[in-house]
Amino acid sequence: MSGRETVVVTGFGPFRQFLVNPSWKAAQGLKLIGLGEQVDVYIKEVVVSYIRAQQIIAEIWQTLKPKFAVHLGISRGSRVVILEQTGNNSGYRDRDVCGFCPESHCCMEGGPEKLDSVVNMRAVSKHFKQAGMDVIYSRDAGRYLCDFAYYCSLYHGQGRAALIHVPSSGSLASADRLVPLLQSIIHNMLDQLKDPSHTDDDSLSLRPTVTVRQSF
Repeated sequence: MSGRETVVVTGFGPFRQFLVNPSWKAAQGLKLIGLGEQVDVYIKEVVVSYIRAQQIIAEIWQTLKPKFAVHLGISRGSRVVILEQTGNNSGYRDRDVCGFCPESHCCMEGGPEKLDSVVNMRAVSKHFKQAGMDVIYSRDAGRYLCDFAYYCSLYHGQGRAALIHVPSSGSLASADRLVPLLQSIIHNMLDQLKDPSHTDDDSLSLRPTVTVRQSF
């Protein structure tokens, strides 16, 4: 990187049994340890609301103009870190914490049905799996607030975003293990942004290793 650049990391606010959302705690942890001397980390809590999430994500890209945005969400029942490749525009039928659901059931009316991150998540997950870490790849982000916010970010940021589902149980749910792993994952993604040849895995059309259905 040349000069200082901004990376935004978001986590979600309270939801159901999660009075303090683990994704927001992880974002705060990343702020504390940072992403290196040349990266300014800006963190933002996203309300589990379709309307507010759309507003917050748009404001991030319009005002901060980050190099990259990383959105963290919790995957209930999961014990692994899940890297999401794709954001979905339609299929949003579950109500948010305000009891609201988009009437059109979509994120951006007239927008593409799916948007992919410019980062090859399959290659990133492969790198960490080879190192023995529980990091896997997915193309189904669950069609709730995580997926919704991710699509918004991919749309506004021309694909320069990532969605990482963090586990709700198991050893990786511990911040002491999770936050340093997330730091390494994000570094890998930033390396790929700087040099696309950082990965030779362009098989984005391959089927995902996991389907996330209970996530936000």
